[in-house]
Amino acid sequence: MDLKLKDVADLLNVSETTIRRWLADEKIPAYRLNHQYRFNRTEIEDWVLSHKLGKENQTSPDSATKPSTEEEQGSHASIGNKQFSLYRALNKGTVIHRVPGHNKEEVLRTTMKVMAKELDLDADVLTDLLLERESLHPTSLNNGLAIPHARDFLLDAHHDVVTLAFPETPIPYGALDGKPVHTLFFLFACDDKRHLHLLSKIAHLSSHPETRKLLQTKPTKEVFLEYVKNWESDISSKKD
Repeated sequence: MDLKLKDVADLLNVSETTIRRWLADEKIPAYRLNHQYRFNRTEIEDWVLSHKLGKENQTSPDSATKPSTEEEQGSHASIGNKQFSLYRALNKGTVIHRVPGHNKEEVLRTTMKVMAKELDLDADVLTDLLLERESLHPTSLNNGLAIPHARDFLLDAHHDVVTLAFPETPIPYGALDGKPVHTLFFLFACDDKRHLHLLSKIAHLSSHPETRKLLQTKPTKEVFLEYVKNWESDISSKKD
């Protein structure tokens, strides 16, 4: 699905002025059609992940770039900082340990058999949606982490779901750093804006060495929920 400039600004909660500045600096992927900018939805997702758009007090891929107006500051403030949104999504999901599978497809398919029951959806359909997205570009974050999610699929619900899965053994995933994946955040959101928001928030959370160290221990749901709650609370207090 292709997006217009206004669509991208709305999805990322920034002003159109900010998007135009990123375009001028060639910091966001886009193309021209009939003298207007268009954006590929999947490319924007990959851009969000690769630039970890969600760090507090950061309004562009270049942390040295500051918002030029109060409007930009206000519109961007909610990126990655909606208090406890990741905590709520994780609470709606679950944590699955020792997921069997020797490759990406096997692990995704096995995990969907568990998640589909909770979501009241078809496991095979969900697996196919995830694999379709992976065929476009691996959803890995490097350092052994990935965020499998579907393309153009939203939950028919009023909440988002994030499930944490730990494969029995790390699996090849096509990550840029070449490392196998040992932790997967499965993301299903109920609207586009929350989808991108949670992608950016998980990417930001995963960028911290202490988070990666905790994930290596394969924590329980209760332990990881407490960690995420404290992390989101800390983000909120810094923003205040």
